[in-house]
Amino acid sequence: MLLRSLSGVFYVVLLIVVLSLNTPHGFIILFFLFGIVSLFEFKKLIQLKSNVPYFIFIVLYAVFCYWRMALQSNLGLDETTQILMVLTVFVNLFLIKDLFSKKIPLFLTKRYIITTFYLSSGFVFLALIASRFSPKILLGAFILIWVNDSFAYLVGKNFGKQKLFEKISPKKTVEGFLGGVFFSCIASYFIATVSNTLNFTYWLLLSIIIAVFGTLGDLIESKFKRQAKVKDSGTIMPGHGGLLDRLDSIIFASPFIYLFLRIIDYVS
Repeated sequence: MLLRSLSGVFYVVLLIVVLSLNTPHGFIILFFLFGIVSLFEFKKLIQLKSNVPYFIFIVLYAVFCYWRMALQSNLGLDETTQILMVLTVFVNLFLIKDLFSKKIPLFLTKRYIITTFYLSSGFVFLALIASRFSPKILLGAFILIWVNDSFAYLVGKNFGKQKLFEKISPKKTVEGFLGGVFFSCIASYFIATVSNTLNFTYWLLLSIIIAVFGTLGDLIESKFKRQAKVKDSGTIMPGHGGLLDRLDSIIFASPFIYLFLRIIDYVS
């Protein structure tokens, strides 16, 4: 319990400090390291031994994150980012469809596709949310994920009866999911008030997006783990499992968060 508490506190404090300091090099390096570790864990889950996904991740991250930050200019990257976003959302929607299948098909080509457009690009969009919009918005997204997970667990444990996806995650309930969404909406008011970034209406909509797609991301990773017949994606965080276990929700939600921010940026 002590190790679990210490590793959890260290993870949360690290994210809060790096994103609060608003230093581009800090959060870009942090998510790069998180991405490498998560990619290592995910490759083990899907039994992909090739090192090509590391090369793809480094190239994507260098082009969309480091290049943009170093040159302080989009330099035509907006159109390319939109293509990456469309492909990522498309692959993620297929993974949602796979939740209803008996098994996620993992032929070789698909393993490369999901390591690229589910995991690697997920980290790219995390860094882009912080660098293109605001680190405070990304920190608010993490807080909403934590609120959703915590209250989904508490409400589900005390009031849950109807299973959400019993074959994938037996402990998740419909009541817990709705409780997580409800308290995320409440948290969005305080984030809007304190952060001075987006107005309450946008944070409210963002809280629903994060709660829904964050939950789906958690379920998808749970299904990968069930197919691999493992409890955790790794052991890097004592008492919590792997880093991917902690980041699965926000990784999956990140392209949808980025899409929403692009839309409101366009209409405003």
